[in-house]
Amino acid sequence: MVSTESMLAFAAVSLLVIAVPGPSVLFVVGRALAHGRRTAMATVLGNVLGAYALITAVALGLGNLVQSSVTLLIAVKLAGAAYLVRLGVQAVRHSKQLHAAGLTTPAGTRRSDLRTVLDGLFVGVTNPKGFVFFAAVLPQFVNNSAGHIPRQMLVLGLVPAVIGLLSDTAWGLSASAARTWFARSEGRMAMIAGAGGIAMIGLGVSVGATCCST
Repeated sequence: MVSTESMLAFAAVSLLVIAVPGPSVLFVVGRALAHGRRTAMATVLGNVLGAYALITAVALGLGNLVQSSVTLLIAVKLAGAAYLVRLGVQAVRHSKQLHAAGLTTPAGTRRSDLRTVLDGLFVGVTNPKGFVFFAAVLPQFVNNSAGHIPRQMLVLGLVPAVIGLLSDTAWGLSASAARTWFARSEGRMAMIAGAGGIAMIGLGVSVGATCCST
């Protein structure tokens, strides 16, 4: 099975990669600023599930299929970018309603916890940083002579999933705390919610731009 040395080595590499904020972190922060702690934590859960879905795809060989098709890879990236922009636009639009309604998100703009988790899952699955990392780095820590390659990948994949869960949670709680401070003023609350939306739009544009440069 997976050796302790491989697990620790992969954990060290994962920590270095996850420590650099990528699309998932920026998405969690944007959601926390726009909608608050509950939405941020549901988004974190969705991101982790999305990341592990990528790991599962790599373990089953689907990662190689997507990576070998430039058209399919670009389509996945563009889908994620478009979804980020859509969510960001919604957050900016709702920030104006938030200012008018006070400190509570207007009833018509609330998303269910399940829908929020699915939002995070979709962004996690289409995260180009995560896809490249798992497809290119994960197989290097597998012991081919031990067999059961997919199972080894699934076990190793738990390491970055746990690290990502802890890291994203810390970012989400920190951003939520900042939002709570801004909530003392309705004007500042609307401003920070709009800033979260703009951050998501910028992230979507940036992810889309990487597709054009590949």
